[in-house]
Amino acid sequence: MSPLHEIVPSVWQLPFPVGHVHIVALPGGGYALVDTGMPGSAPAVLDALARLGGRPQELREIVLTHSHTDHIGSAADLVAATGARVLAGALDAPYIRGTAPEPPPVLTPAERPLYDGIMAGFAAEKVPPTPPVRVDTELHDGDTLPGWPGEARVLHVPGHTPGSIALHLPGIRLLFPGDIIGADPEGRRAVLGPFNTERQTAIASFRRLAALADVDTVCPPHGGPIRGDARAVLTAATPEEDWA
Repeated sequence: MSPLHEIVPSVWQLPFPVGHVHIVALPGGGYALVDTGMPGSAPAVLDALARLGGRPQELREIVLTHSHTDHIGSAADLVAATGARVLAGALDAPYIRGTAPEPPPVLTPAERPLYDGIMAGFAAEKVPPTPPVRVDTELHDGDTLPGWPGEARVLHVPGHTPGSIALHLPGIRLLFPGDIIGADPEGRRAVLGPFNTERQTAIASFRRLAALADVDTVCPPHGGPIRGDARAVLTAATPEEDWA
């Protein structure tokens, strides 16, 4: 059984070796997900939902922060099991639907060994291809998701992928940054996420998120949650130097 960690009231992290899933309890009833993990993760996600007292049909929405397999890999299975609506950044929607090829990352020399090692691990574990999934709602910068705790605001933060998005919940002072921001396991240090399609654009997106007010907690998909004085951690980060 995968552990389930409460980040703040109404938000839980379901950690995976590659790409965490976050579960959000909606004030009006039901649940939402931020990302879905690798292919094959759906049973663990549904089990976590059940431990929170939720039935499959109570999963209302799945927000995909971007199109990479460790984020969308189980979306199709979860939609089939729950009927949840899928929301994603407009520019990544064609990749998620499978109607356009996903742009590859432009790797720095420091990133290459890590990337090759991850790809070799996927091959060794025979990770299945990522099935496409419908996108019901294409999200744009400035959109809001009503019915979320603190009303989630959509931020277009390109660079990791063209259509990467973040969700800012100012009412509960929480940020889901997608892969623009990563963290160490203890959540004490923030870094620029690797494997970006446009590194300089990703750095600018990192700086935009670091400048947000009303953020005490950051929930990166890779690494531990950044709690407490999250703005100080983000301000101290050096995205220009990460993965150089």
